[in-house]
Amino acid sequence: MMKILKLFVKKVVLAFVLLYGLNMITTSINVFIPINYITLFIVSFLGVPGLLALISLFFLIN
Repeated sequence: MMKILKLFVKKVVLAFVLLYGLNMITTSINVFIPINYITLFIVSFLGVPGLLALISLFFLIN
């Protein structure tokens, strides 16, 4: 049980770092993906493809 919890926390922290890093890098081109429960869930479970999907959704909406 502790291994599963540890893996889950690790994935959520990595997702937070990826989203925060993306927001820091892309501020000059006005791309901002908010860090909330939904985006953390998507990036935690899908990884980099989930992050790319969020970026593509950002460009489709705007």
